[in-house]
Amino acid sequence: MNLEKMMDLPGALAAFTYTDKGELQSHVLREGTELTPQVLDLLAHSCVANLAIAAMEARGWEALTGQSGFQPLKGFSVVGLEWSVIVDGNCGVVVKNRDADYEASFKAVQSA
Repeated sequence: MNLEKMMDLPGALAAFTYTDKGELQSHVLREGTELTPQVLDLLAHSCVANLAIAAMEARGWEALTGQSGFQPLKGFSVVGLEWSVIVDGNCGVVVKNRDADYEASFKAVQSA
C-alpha cells in the first residue's frame, strides 16, 4: 500500500516512511492538519528509539523468564490523547483517535 492509499484509512492525518536511523524519507499530510514535516521527522526518530527499547525489553524478558515469542519486534502503536501513531517496519500512519480503525491501520502499515 502506498502512502496516498494509507491516507484513505479512517482518521488518517499523515502517512510516512523513514530510514533505520529515523530520518524522514517520504510523507503525506492531510490538508488542514497541524502536523508538519518537522513533527513527522521527530516522530520517525522517536519510532526508531521506541522500537529499540521495546526490542531490548523483549530480549530481556525472554532471557529472564525463559518464555519465547516476544521477538522479533516489527511494529507497535503509541496512543496519545487526540491522535496515535501505528508503525511497522519503516512505515507509519498517524490517525485521529476518535475516527481510527486500528486493525485496518496495522494491516496497512504491514503491507506497505
